[in-house]
Amino acid sequence: MNHRKAQLLAIDRLLTIMDELREQCPWDKKQTLQSLRHLTIEETYELGDAILDNNLEEVKNELGDLLLHIVFYAKIGSETKNFDIGDVANAICDKLISRHPHIYGDVKVANEEEVKQNWEVLKLKEGKSSVLEGVPKSLPSLVKASRIQEKVASVGFDWEEPQQVFEKIQEELEELQHEISDNNKGKIEAEFGDVLFSMINYARFLKVDPENALERTNKKFIKRFQYIEKKAKELNKSIKDMSLAEMDVYWEQAKKL
Repeated sequence: MNHRKAQLLAIDRLLTIMDELREQCPWDKKQTLQSLRHLTIEETYELGDAILDNNLEEVKNELGDLLLHIVFYAKIGSETKNFDIGDVANAICDKLISRHPHIYGDVKVANEEEVKQNWEVLKLKEGKSSVLEGVPKSLPSLVKASRIQEKVASVGFDWEEPQQVFEKIQEELEELQHEISDNNKGKIEAEFGDVLFSMINYARFLKVDPENALERTNKKFIKRFQYIEKKAKELNKSIKDMSLAEMDVYWEQAKKL
């Protein structure tokens, strides 16, 4: 069987199952756009975990969960006669074609950066009032800061050299230290936020995804700390009863492992 035909048959199978579940399953019958929202966010994070772990089998499974949600939303939209899965697919096809004039038109681009700049200009032509309009309000703050910086950089609001960004971090750290010295509680949080924002901006210049970087550190810390907990258990001790010096010995062992 033709590979594309097999793929289309698999999608058709999923659409058929969705129709059946929506009609026959008590749980599926009750779901709304609103009730599915938090589940979709959870599934997205699970996909993110699988990608960070480079667990390709789990990536496939989590993509399936997300695809189910997309089909589910489209099914609900078809019931209210607002949109169906065909409308969803055609809408993104139309958008991709209009946003890629260097492929489907006569625009010439030299590199990836020019593609990103054209993308933001095209969005403004489509009626967006701000380049920041497409940044979801509900994004986690770290991811939101990264997206904000990418958006404004795409229209030229950016530093010229990485060193300038590093110097900005140092400047923000000095301002934070000043407020800490003055014990100015209100301004400490504001300056701490400025430090984080500058660090996230520097990550972009280093070609580092700050969310991925922090999550990798989270995972690393969890593994090392759980190693200490394991050693405490082997010694029949509560981790609360271990001295900091003891814990530090096992922490260093965990680092070597």
